[in-house]
Amino acid sequence: MMLSTTIKKQEILDAFYFRHATKEYDESKKISEEDFQFILEAGRLSPSSYGLEPWKFLIVQSPEFRERLGKIASGAEVKLKGASHFVIILARVDIRYDSQYIINHMKTVQKMPDELIEMIVKGFKEFQETKLKLVENERTLFDWSSKQTYIALANMLTAAAQIGIDSTPIEGFYFDEVHALLKSEGLLENEKYKPSVMAAFGYRKEDPNRPKTRKNLSEIVQWV
Repeated sequence: MMLSTTIKKQEILDAFYFRHATKEYDESKKISEEDFQFILEAGRLSPSSYGLEPWKFLIVQSPEFRERLGKIASGAEVKLKGASHFVIILARVDIRYDSQYIINHMKTVQKMPDELIEMIVKGFKEFQETKLKLVENERTLFDWSSKQTYIALANMLTAAAQIGIDSTPIEGFYFDEVHALLKSEGLLENEKYKPSVMAAFGYRKEDPNRPKTRKNLSEIVQWV
């Protein structure tokens, strides 16, 4: 058992050492359907505050759509040309404690009885209004929703690395332009979503030209 645990730990660390922000992808290599479903499942199973899953994964495979997106997402332009799969992660905006989405999610997904929902919503109201002050404006609430998508993003990147698939998280895009493009294509479900972050997945064209660099653990950890 001890040996097995040690091996698993090393496999996970090896995946983190393997993963890097891939600059250019080998467009001749494609991720299998089974492997990409595994990556998506890692995103789906990710934790989120109150288990509300305020995300949606748009898989951009259309060459024409990728070309249009590349013009307004400079950080993604090169990746869009070679990546096997490209994902835009959307964040929900209708996540106020009393929204229909919240109530419906608790009923239909989390299978909660009405009396439990009423109790949780009461606590959620305090959490959003008083503790984190999330409902003071729409941007603050969207930013909180967006934070949840980064948990799913990180898990997808790690899952990919563990099976030898490269990835690149991407924030380099013009928000208003990308939002407008997705809206024009009817991909935001009547403004219930906004773009949060992007990610490319595939196989590196070349190995990185330098080893991974990080601060020492002693510089970023403080025990209290």
